[in-house]
Amino acid sequence: MLDENAITQALGTVHGPDGKTPLPQSDAIGGLTHREGKVYLSIIVDPAQAARAEPMRAAAEKALRGVAGVSAAIVTLTSERAPGAAAHGHSHQAGAKAPPRRGVPESVAGVRHIVAVASGKGGVGKSTVAANLAVALAQEGWRVGLLDADVFGPSAPRLFGLKEKPKVEQSFLVPLLAYGVKVISIGLMIEEEAPVVWRGPMVTSAITQLLREVAWGELDCLVVDMPPGTGDVQLTMAQSAPLAGAIIVSTPQDLALIDARRGIAMFEKVSIPVLGIIENMSYFICPHCQGRSDIFAHGGARLEAEKRGVAFLGEVPLDIAIRETSDAGRPIVAAAPDGAHAQAFRSIARAVIGRLGAAQRAAPKIVIG
Repeated sequence: MLDENAITQALGTVHGPDGKTPLPQSDAIGGLTHREGKVYLSIIVDPAQAARAEPMRAAAEKALRGVAGVSAAIVTLTSERAPGAAAHGHSHQAGAKAPPRRGVPESVAGVRHIVAVASGKGGVGKSTVAANLAVALAQEGWRVGLLDADVFGPSAPRLFGLKEKPKVEQSFLVPLLAYGVKVISIGLMIEEEAPVVWRGPMVTSAITQLLREVAWGELDCLVVDMPPGTGDVQLTMAQSAPLAGAIIVSTPQDLALIDARRGIAMFEKVSIPVLGIIENMSYFICPHCQGRSDIFAHGGARLEAEKRGVAFLGEVPLDIAIRETSDAGRPIVAAAPDGAHAQAFRSIARAVIGRLGAAQRAAPKIVIG
């Protein structure tokens, strides 16, 4: 167990936002917690002063790393205090800057494309699709990472069969490698059954931390498995990362498509291109009689894509093999790379690569002089 008095003493050597009051007495600590040798601290600052507060943030991080028993320290800036958190709470607002407005997002070093995989609602298999898409992109020869941004329901550790905790090297988390994909998730840092009880500012800062303080290296594509809905994480990602585009996952039935429309509208509102729609659980082939059943209807996502003027990237069947391999920590694309399901994901991956390539090729400017 870490000595909390030692933590407080270490922070006492750091001046708070006013430049003179010791940080613990400055009333600027928005959240402080520790688990398994890792210390998480958020400091409340005026967003307009965020850049000037960077030396304070860095000093606090350095002080915490000097405490006996601390294996890693993550200090972040936030503009809000977690309700009820005076000196304890969970918080992560990464980086020294307030999230930039859309249009001037700060790039992530070494990452060519960041693609969000999103859904308007839960239960449509978005995380399974994101995992298999990432592996399929890797099989196409791309250097790929996957960021599990679903803080409350992280699925990546189970989907990729990962149990090891990520290491910290030179203040950066080192992602784990599985099936050719670099993976990071809050689920790698907590117990599988442990609940994440964080409020909005803590969630958004955690996502920023996982995006920007991870040693991704050189990547052709970072796939971001977004949480369902249109909340804080989606807006944070839209404002703080140069997203190349978003992929919407939906099942065919009308109820899911209503939520898919909301997801498309949200990304359009923040000027992020929608690369296309994937219809998951598109149909079911009985393993006994080989008869086909459209359990959730069929073709709804394709029709919606046509109505919205976005690409239809492909359809993935509802199949027990996909469920079994996902539960076993072996995405179907890796478990059965020559099978029909893997080929469906490979086809989608090639479509995504094509869409990203098209997005990079800007139309020529014609000047008549």
